[in-house]
Amino acid sequence: MILLQTPVPEEAIAAANDSLRTHTQNMIATLQNNPEAAFHKFIEQATVFGLKVIAALLIYIIGAWLIRRIKRLQERRFKKRKTDPTVASFTQSATTFLLSLLLVVITIGTLGVDTTSLAALLAAGGMAIGMALSGTLQNFAGGIMILVFRPFKVGDWIAAQGNAGTVTSVSIVSTKIKTVDNREVVLPNGALSNGVIDNYSALPIRRIDMLVSVAYGTNAQECIDLLLSILKDEEKILDKTSEGADDPFVALKTLNASDISFVVRAFVKNEDFWDVTYRLNKRIYTELPEHGINFAYPHVDVTLTK
Repeated sequence: MILLQTPVPEEAIAAANDSLRTHTQNMIATLQNNPEAAFHKFIEQATVFGLKVIAALLIYIIGAWLIRRIKRLQERRFKKRKTDPTVASFTQSATTFLLSLLLVVITIGTLGVDTTSLAALLAAGGMAIGMALSGTLQNFAGGIMILVFRPFKVGDWIAAQGNAGTVTSVSIVSTKIKTVDNREVVLPNGALSNGVIDNYSALPIRRIDMLVSVAYGTNAQECIDLLLSILKDEEKILDKTSEGADDPFVALKTLNASDISFVVRAFVKNEDFWDVTYRLNKRIYTELPEHGINFAYPHVDVTLTK
């Protein structure tokens, strides 16, 4: 808007008109005085320009072939090294874009066009596009951060931006996750890279934490022994012989207003977490009452006296 509203000096307009007028008059005078020399000069300039066009075409054809060749070599190399598909796609796209831009600049320079002005034009256009697509560029930068630092990968279970699910794909500007109720959620990489990411699949083992509340009057040691026996009876629960794990643990944690709470902790492999958790819930609910241990629930004791 500033450029559009800035008035062009009248002196500059007059100078441009005078230059165009002078050039036109010189051409007319040359044609009138020595048409043969003018014709030979035109042929010479056309020949030079034609050679430049042929050279530019050859450079463009050879350059385009080399770019395709480099892309195929990258594909084979990525497949051989089993590179992550997202990283491979991003690298190929970036390389192709940069090489194509370089090829265009070289081709235009071969034609005799001043590439300095072209570079300034590209820079100005890039700035305008960047301002218009600031959100998209932020997501693009976030995608690069995710690809470089790898806070998660495809197949991991993560919780971020108020959503939780399995990562199905990671692109340059967004990440897709599949929730447990079979919904696909698209998370922008800009917000994702700047926020908290809870990756439940990053480590091979995971700890189960449960809180079991029972009524007052329960023998604490008997309850602890029973809970420990349930944990040790589960074959998929790990002990301290496994790297990063510890032995199952049960302890009286809190004395509440109407109940007492025992903390139950056990380590399992990541893939066994939910199966073991559900089995423990069922066994605790079934076996504690069988041993005379009652669960606490909100209630009021009323005593009547005469």
